[in-house]
Amino acid sequence: MIVGGKPLRPLRARAERDGVVVIDQRALPHRLVFETLATPHAVHAAIRDMWVRGAPLIGATAAYGLALQMRQDASDRALEEVADLLRLARPTAVNLAWAIQRLLRRLRPLQPAERAAAAWDEADAIAEDDVRCNAAIGRHGLPLLQAVDARKPGPVQVLTHCNAGWLATVDWGTATSPIYQAHAAGLAVHVWVDETRPRNQGASLTAWELAQAGVPHTLVADNAGGHLMQRGQVDLVIVGCDRVTAHGDVCNKIGTYLKALAARDNGVPFYVAMPTSTLDLTLRDGLAEIPIEERSPREVTHLAGRSAAGEVLDVQIAPDGTRAANPAFDVTPARLVTALITEHGVVVPAEAALRGLPLESR
Repeated sequence: MIVGGKPLRPLRARAERDGVVVIDQRALPHRLVFETLATPHAVHAAIRDMWVRGAPLIGATAAYGLALQMRQDASDRALEEVADLLRLARPTAVNLAWAIQRLLRRLRPLQPAERAAAAWDEADAIAEDDVRCNAAIGRHGLPLLQAVDARKPGPVQVLTHCNAGWLATVDWGTATSPIYQAHAAGLAVHVWVDETRPRNQGASLTAWELAQAGVPHTLVADNAGGHLMQRGQVDLVIVGCDRVTAHGDVCNKIGTYLKALAARDNGVPFYVAMPTSTLDLTLRDGLAEIPIEERSPREVTHLAGRSAAGEVLDVQIAPDGTRAANPAFDVTPARLVTALITEHGVVVPAEAALRGLPLESR
């Protein structure tokens, strides 16, 4: 994507193969901060503490974390220990485990002296595959927006949730890729951006990147989506995902399920942008089987923002001693999902269709 007139990615491998440069997304939208991660433990911390986030970007970053370990110690023991460390950085997004497993398949048969170069090559391949995958998701999702444009006057009104955009991937985004491609094709598109409490990733990240791309958008409170649908102000919902089961159940940022319920009640199509690396065919019942990350209560009781003086502050919004729960994800049953937009095309959320997707992507 273009930021400040220059092409930029949220993850860039150093040419010297001694680290990766990432955007510290905690500082957005007020500051654009770059950090270099030079050790697997730094990568683990960056994923755990959400310097980098979004299922595809987590997977690619973790791949480089394992590659960095192979530069330091490429023994079998080090390979397995660091793979376990990175895999556990965040439990819900399946791309993390998928990327680590892809590297392990490549590295285990090799001698330790061969692993450093092979690991970095494979991490590069994962990153570039993600770019191609997300661009393809955009191409397959574009006709959905074009169909709306053809049948109604005014802009195509899209509601999205959290940040499944360029910042959540190596480039393009998943849910935003059809939006960016529609905007580039000259379609009039307007995006309703959920703030996405408690971390406000819609307000701080999606709104920021849409502004950089020049896409018209309006920030709304999370609970406004149903109201907008009732008034006919939403033509379709497009969200991302962190894990999709063999039956088509979708795990995504907390609040996604409520948007799907409102969409079903109002006859609004509800689409999920799903790279097939996010598909977990080992699970069938999303509600029962997908592990839901429980994050710090402080994310609920406190908010970060910029003061009138320009200082970025962390402020408490709840009474002292208030208990807070912070489940980071929820599960939307397949019956509420209109279709999944994959790099191979638009498919129904059903086991036969999902198991029929090409295996090489998984």
